[in-house]
Amino acid sequence: DKVLTELIEPYELRAAKLREFLEDVKPSLCYDIVPLVDPYGPSVTDPDLQCLVVSEETRRGGEAVNKKRLENGLLELALYEILLMKDPNHSQNEEEKISSSSLRQRLLGTLLRPPRQDPALPSRPYVIGLTGGTGSGKTSIAKLLGHLGAFLIDADKLGHAVYVPGGPAYEQVVAAFGAEILNEDGTINRKVLGAKVFGKQEQLKSLTDIVWPEMARMVKEQIREADAQG
Repeated sequence: DKVLTELIEPYELRAAKLREFLEDVKPSLCYDIVPLVDPYGPSVTDPDLQCLVVSEETRRGGEAVNKKRLENGLLELALYEILLMKDPNHSQNEEEKISSSSLRQRLLGTLLRPPRQDPALPSRPYVIGLTGGTGSGKTSIAKLLGHLGAFLIDADKLGHAVYVPGGPAYEQVVAAFGAEILNEDGTINRKVLGAKVFGKQEQLKSLTDIVWPEMARMVKEQIREADAQG
């Protein structure tokens, strides 16, 4: 349930940064960084441990550790509570404390790495695909890119265009699913068609096998048009 889990750094990199920080603070100490495979780690099995550093947020976790230690026949640890560092520059949508979640949010909109040069790809036009669930912001991002000069291809609109009478998939869809999917004016009733394919893998595949190739062809036509416009 972490914010932007896709941008969480690998464990090895996080551990290396932690070691660098600790050794910078006090290089004379010996640091043993242990990967945790459960909520407790060695804190509930190591008899040599004496103290556990916690924050206000993690004190309950420290208390749970001590409860587990007592169950295991070990002495309780001294819980030493430290204050969390506040971030004076945090935004309204970020946590008040200094946190990796806020740092990941600030990466949004930045380039994580240079675009990969692939000799097999043409240098232009540069095609960006926007995808995501309902309410994820596709329309807003598309408008922003449009204001910057991008040529917009709306796949939803193309999806409607292939179904209209005279459209590239109209005849095939009617032939495959019958005249009962038609309205009185001859247009395809998308609700009726949707009911025919909803939850039916074979029917849905029959529909997508007709519609998607036509949509792909229309997209390629529009990409060529964008290229012609520069």
